[in-house]
Order: sequence, then structure tokens, then C-alpha cells
Amino acid sequence: MIKGMYWFVFLLCSSTQFSAMRNPTLSTILTLLFLVFLLLLTFASPSPRSSLTRHSYLSVEDDSDILISPKNSFTCGFHEVGSNAFTFSIWFSNLNSKTIVWTVNRDNPVNGHGSRVTMRKDGNVVLTDYDGTLIWTTSTNSTQAHTQLLDTGNLVVKDPDGTILWQSFDYPTDTLLPNQVFNRNSKLVSAAANGSLSSGPYISYFDSNNVLILMYDTPEFASVYWPDPENKAWENGRATYNGSKYAVLDDMGQFVSSDNWTFKASDLGPGIRRRMTLDYDGNLRLYSLDESTKTWSISWVALSSVCLAHSLCGRNGICVYSPTPQCTCPPGFEVNDPSDWSKGCKRKYNIACHQSHQVQFFALPDTDFWGYDFNYNSSLSFRACRKICKMDCSCEAFGYKKGTGDCFPKIELHNGKSYPGAGNNIFLKIPRSVNASKISPRLQGHDPVCNNPEVSIGKDIRGRSTEKKKWANFYGFISAFFVIEVLFVTFGWLFIFRREKLSAPMEEGYRAMSTQFRRFTYKELKRATRNFKEELGRGGSGAVYKGVLDDERVAAVKKLEDVIQGEEEFHSELSFIGRIYHMNLVRMWGFCSEHSHRLLVSEFVENGSLDKVLFHGDGFLRWSERFKIAVGVAKGLAYLHHECLEWVIHCDVKPENILLGQNFEPKIADFGLAKLLNRGGSGQNLSRIQGTRGYIAPEWASSLPITGKVDVYSYGVVLLELVKGVRVSDWIIGRGEEVEMVLRRSLELLKVNLESGQESWICDFVDSRLDGQFNSKEALMMVEIAVCCLEDERSKRPSMESVVHMLLLSDDELNSHAASFQ
Repeated sequence: MIKGMYWFVFLLCSSTQFSAMRNPTLSTILTLLFLVFLLLLTFASPSPRSSLTRHSYLSVEDDSDILISPKNSFTCGFHEVGSNAFTFSIWFSNLNSKTIVWTVNRDNPVNGHGSRVTMRKDGNVVLTDYDGTLIWTTSTNSTQAHTQLLDTGNLVVKDPDGTILWQSFDYPTDTLLPNQVFNRNSKLVSAAANGSLSSGPYISYFDSNNVLILMYDTPEFASVYWPDPENKAWENGRATYNGSKYAVLDDMGQFVSSDNWTFKASDLGPGIRRRMTLDYDGNLRLYSLDESTKTWSISWVALSSVCLAHSLCGRNGICVYSPTPQCTCPPGFEVNDPSDWSKGCKRKYNIACHQSHQVQFFALPDTDFWGYDFNYNSSLSFRACRKICKMDCSCEAFGYKKGTGDCFPKIELHNGKSYPGAGNNIFLKIPRSVNASKISPRLQGHDPVCNNPEVSIGKDIRGRSTEKKKWANFYGFISAFFVIEVLFVTFGWLFIFRREKLSAPMEEGYRAMSTQFRRFTYKELKRATRNFKEELGRGGSGAVYKGVLDDERVAAVKKLEDVIQGEEEFHSELSFIGRIYHMNLVRMWGFCSEHSHRLLVSEFVENGSLDKVLFHGDGFLRWSERFKIAVGVAKGLAYLHHECLEWVIHCDVKPENILLGQNFEPKIADFGLAKLLNRGGSGQNLSRIQGTRGYIAPEWASSLPITGKVDVYSYGVVLLELVKGVRVSDWIIGRGEEVEMVLRRSLELLKVNLESGQESWICDFVDSRLDGQFNSKEALMMVEIAVCCLEDERSKRPSMESVVHMLLLSDDELNSHAASFQ
């Protein structure tokens, strides 16, 4: 409607200009009509709509092209997040500042020209960029469906009978609204600390123990910080023995969760608009709206202090109270980037490795760096604890508690915090050549972490507001149009018959907004890998090369072979894989799709694949490392099977696809390359046998639908190989014996041994290279789990969630034994 008015104004202006030369009276009448029409145009507003029907769309170029819920509670449309960069979002209506509650493309903004949200004739709602590139889709299929924005803030696609085919409530970003169910497939991801809507490092979801957690999760490191990780689940008031994974905030302001956690808003009662948001600083807060001032106040908060959130001040940084929370660097360190504390601090002095006589320690009282301990010991003297760190080249510092003698050597310094009465002291390793007496022992903050440190009931700390676009005043509007009239008369016909072209800089302006997962050019990757010079390995899906990106990140670049998907499908599947984020999965950074080239770009994992270390003598894995790998791989697969928004089956779990990061933390590679399955689908689209001989589940050879149980089977084989230290295919004794037959025979023998109740046989089965240095109870547990995973009948195999649960239970029960095998 508005666009049509503008064209009418153009024609009216042109007519006025030409008629003035022939008939002054007519010119005066037309001028008056022009002024009246401008007045109508100024105050005109299109009738609001709450739904989209087939063939209708929302355009990024028209601010009035929006959906408004029936009672005007919520608005849905394009939201500007940067120069020529827009997201498709939902926000509260009629507030002083725009409060976003849902965004579909937060990490992939679209252009401010030509982008659309369209409901196609098949009932599918899609977001397309200026060039028609598919950014997002509901994947719905109903020719009679329509899209509607409800007064709950839920955007739904419904059939004529009211059946919901898709809803935004199933895909939250950083905010939960009242009556929005949070379940096993849900995840809250904070916004970035730079004030943008893009994804930040903090997440909330139900973990494999069925507990709702807050976690700091980046490719470099990850750690849970709420509920208190120092305690067991039941000590935090959480229940792990439930499988429902369900939580919801009701209209009264009460939150209930299946893990037995509940809370009430301080202003409990009906008639209050609320939202629950995981903020950029990692704190989970409940906000209530003051209708009189149209501002938000905090009515509940998860963490009483922001310093309890992990890595708020980056690596080596410390969150300190002075008296408000601020970030600072320890003595002997300096900040990497004063404008961004998340980048942490770096050492001013280098420490010579393997020269223990050249180091000393500097005390930081009432300070702690949580996590990343190694070789923990209790009841040690201070001198003995110091010696452990002094003699270990990888030790950065150690924590020590007087009275208990608890010793915590640190291989990395993360999650630093300092406050009076912390009960722990940190001793930093520094070169002996540094004069410690000249280093100031005081920790003085340099930059505020946030405005409201001891958050209880207060202001909305986000402070991110978007000024509402207002019409210019009437006279300015008229003046502008008279100037435009001259331009129209001069260039009007040129603009009518000439098609606008989008400039390349315009595209770059909004593409630069997306850095989490991006599209690389083939030229970029060719340069990064030095023309694919250093090959890291080669598998069934292609060769992998080492490369260094323009931002100096070391990457693994995989050239995919025999990719048959079209451009749009390939982009869509890879975009999903790019959103998968777990410490035990290789982080995907981007892809390249140009002509026949299909490449994946992921993080480089420094210690290579498990097969090289376990089978080929490229290193040696101690028992504690093997058990850590078993648990980590199980957690990664459990995440793919149970916690992703879509069900991901790996289809090729084997040691070659398990990479070992720092401290031998496992990371599963090549996930998502098999066809993605919709949850609840038949799985029959995965019919061609995939995987590697020896790790393939029996159902691949049958006509049964393929489910996540094929990965469970493969994991069972890997578990046996971790214990025995030998590849299953090398267990063959007789000539011409098939690997499947060897595995069947070995399983029967293991079942007999397990049923016997004896434990002596495990010593002969475990890798002889360990020389008896292993935990027999853990080994028995791993073999028992492996036998369950390798059942021919897949219904008898456990889920990966159950496997994680069993391994962690074993770990808890055997901690006292495991210390001697570290």
C-alpha cells in the first residue's frame, strides 16, 4: 500500500510540473491535491495483519510489512541488527525499546534489499536472501495451511482444523515465554556480549543426567557452572532419575522442571508480562514488565553474583569485587584486548619448560580458578603440592587449601574469581628471574563486567535497545518531497525502466555480520591450505588438509567426494551442522560450494585420530585417558541422538573419526555427513550400507529402518578396542576368517566370563601395554556395556543416554580407586 502511494505521488508530481506550463489554475489544484495527499500519506498506516496465507510474504524493505498478534501483544517482522543486515524476529509490541524474544537467523542476517519471508503454495514458510538463497524454512507441507502470530508470542503454521504443523516455541533462541515448553530438544543460547543478537558462548539445556544446566561452551573449552558443579545433582536439589526432560514457566510466574527444580517470581501473580532470558553474561534471569513505565525489572535470577558464571573475563582473567564485579588480570599478566575482556589475559613472561629450578610461585589469596585440575590430591603438605606443579612443565599454577591439604595443580587458568573469604589460595608459576617483590599483589579491576553485580530485584541489565523508527514531521516531509520532485522529473523515466542492481559492497556489509559459520570461497581455502599441500588423512568421504585461515585459526579442510546434493540442499544441511555445538564434537566453522567443489572447514584437533595413538604406536594412552575417551565419545553421540533439534545419526563411528584434543579430550568428526533424519521418521531414506567393515551393525544388511542404534553398535566395538588396545579386525586367528565371525565368537566368550562372576580374566583381556596399571572395575564395566551395545537385536541395545549414565555412575563409585591409575 505504502509503495503504491509513493508511485502515485511520483505521477502527481510529474503531472504538476508539466501542467504548470499549460494551465496555472490546474497547476494550483494539483498542488493542493498533492499537499492533501501528503498529509494522508504521513498519517496513513496499513491495517495490521496477524497471519500469512499462501503466496503472501513479508518484505524487508517495508517497515510496515509485519505481523501483529490479535491483541497487539507481539510483533513479527524484519529487525535491523547492523548496516544493511536484518534478522526475522519476534518482539514485544508497544515498548520503549524493542525487546526481541525469538530470532530465526541470528547468525546469518539477510540483506536490506530484496529479502523476504514467503508462505509458498505448498504451505512451506521460507526466509530468502536478496538473491533468492534459502536461509531458513519451516519444512511444512500443507496446501491449506496458514501462518499466524499468536498473543502468546508463538509463531505457528496451522492446518484449517487448527493442528499446529510448526511453531517457534519449539526453537527458542535466548528467551522463554510463559507456557513455552522447554524439553529435551530445546536449548537457550545467549546473545553475544557485543550487543548484537548473534549467538554467544553460554547455553542452557537438559544434560545427559536429565538436569537443566547452564554451561560455557566454546571450541576451545567448556564447563558447567550451574547448578553448582562442586556438588552432586541431589546436593543441588536436582533429581536425575527421570526421563521426561520438561520445564515450563506459567502465567503466574512459577517455573517447574522435571529435575525437581522450581522457583517463583518475586512478583508472583497473574496479569504480568514476563520473559525468562539467558543474558549475554551467562546469567539466567526472569524479567517482569512494568506497564506504567514500559520497562523491565528482574524478578528472579539464577546466579546471585555474575562472577559465578564461567569465563566471564576470558582465559587467565579474574572476576574480582572492588566492590562491584570487574575483570582484571593476575600479576604478571596483561589484557589481550581492553575493549573485549572475553579474550582474557596473556603472560608477560615466558617460562622455560623442563627447568624447574628457574621458577617460583606468587601467591594470590582468596582467589580460585575453577576446573582444569590434574593429579588432584588431598592431605598434602604445601611443599609437596608446590613440588608437583614445579616439576610438571604443563602446570600453570596450583590451588591449595589450608587445613584440608587439598592440592589442585592447574594446567590452564579459566573461570577466575576473587572475593574475601573464598577459602582458597592460588599460587602462580613465574620465572625466578622476575623480582616478585615488585609485582603488586592487589587485584584491581579495570573494566566493569556489568551494571548490576549483586543482582536481585533491579533493572534489565541487557541495555540493548533499538530506537523506533518515526515519521519525520509534516513540514520536513513536504520539503523533502519537493526536492525529490525535481529528481523525479529529471530521472523518473530512467528509474521506471531500469532495474535496480545490488552492489557488491552492500552484500559484504551484512555477510560480515555472520562469523560463527560462514561460506568460504575456493580461492580462500586454496590459499589457506597452500594449494592443499599438507594432507592430514584420507577417508571414505574425502581427504583432509591442514590450513591456516585469514584470522590465523588453524583449520582442517575436507574435500568431499561424490556429493550428489544440489546447492540449496547442501547449504541447508551444512547450516544445520554449523549450529551443532558440543565439547565432544568437532566444531564446524564453514563450508565451500563452488561449481564441483564441496569442502568442509572445521577446527584442527592437535593430537590426531584415536586409531593412530591406539593402534599405530604414535603415542600411548594411559587407562585414565582411555576411560575419558569412552565417556566423551558417549556424550558426543548422546548429544547427536537426543539433544539436537534434528536427529543426527553418524553412521561411521570408528577410531579414525574420533579425534583427540588437548589432554586427550575426544571429539567426534564427520558427523552429519550421512542423511539427516527427522525425529520420528521411518529412516528408510538411509538404505545404502554406510560405515566401515567391523563397525557396521547387522541391520544394515536387512531391510529394517536405520536408527541411532547403528551408532550404539559401532560404539560398542570402539569400547572393546579401547580396553584391548587392538583393532577388532586383528583378532582373527584362522585364515580366511571373517571379522564379523571373530566378533561374534569373542562376544560369546565375554558373556560367559561376565556371567561367571570372576574378575581374574579381565587382566588377560586388557591391553598388555598397560602393564597391569588399570582399574579392573572400570574395565569390567566398559566390557559389559560393550557387550550390551553389540546385541544383534537392536531393541536390546541401550541408548547413548543410558550408556553415558552407566559410565558416569561407574566413575562416581570408583573415584577412590581411579586416583591410583592417573
